Amino acid sequence: MTPDSSASDTAWLDLLDWRRQVGALYARVRELREHDPVAAHGLWQAERNRLFRDHAQSPLLPEARASFDGLPVWPYDPALSFTAPIEPLPQEHLTTPSSTGQDMPLVRFGRVTVPVGSLDVYWIDVYGGGVFVPFRDATSGTDSYGGGRYLLDTAKSADLGSTAAGDLVLDFNFAFHPSCFYDPRWSCPLAPPRNVLREPVRAGERAE
Repeated sequence: MTPDSSASDTAWLDLLDWRRQVGALYARVRELREHDPVAAHGLWQAERNRLFRDHAQSPLLPEARASFDGLPVWPYDPALSFTAPIEPLPQEHLTTPSSTGQDMPLVRFGRVTVPVGSLDVYWIDVYGGGVFVPFRDATSGTDSYGGGRYLLDTAKSADLGSTAAGDLVLDFNFAFHPSCFYDPRWSCPLAPPRNVLREPVRAGERAE
């Protein structure tokens, strides 16, 4: 989420606070998830609901907050939690469209393969950068946002970590919608065609 260049000093500080709180949340989730993933999922859900309801940088439109009673989430499914090594691939520079039609530069540098399919792993190639794993699946456009959901986005501190062996933790129960799903003024990169899974992934955040 990024306010426009005319935003007030307060808006920039609100965004800083949002990112700090998200980073702290994922640190707590990583710790708790090691021995109680269901409780970690509950914490993640409760804290995201609090931020969406109360924080000045919530993606929700003001009129949506009045009736907000929580983000719809599928029940935790342990069968959709995986770990996987990143298979290195030759770097490939590409762009993916954002929800507002702008091109987002990416560098594809690897791939992860889990039982539900393979997903390319990208570096968001803008200032600061971050590792990025978006995906679309058979629920996209019906039970979830048509532009896809995010499994990993380290630029926004959405990171479940790695195993001691270095494998990525890829738990689809923590998949979340980008901000543009809630408010079209946000510009969010959409999942590239290579990151489309054939089967429905009924885990993580969903549409109403």
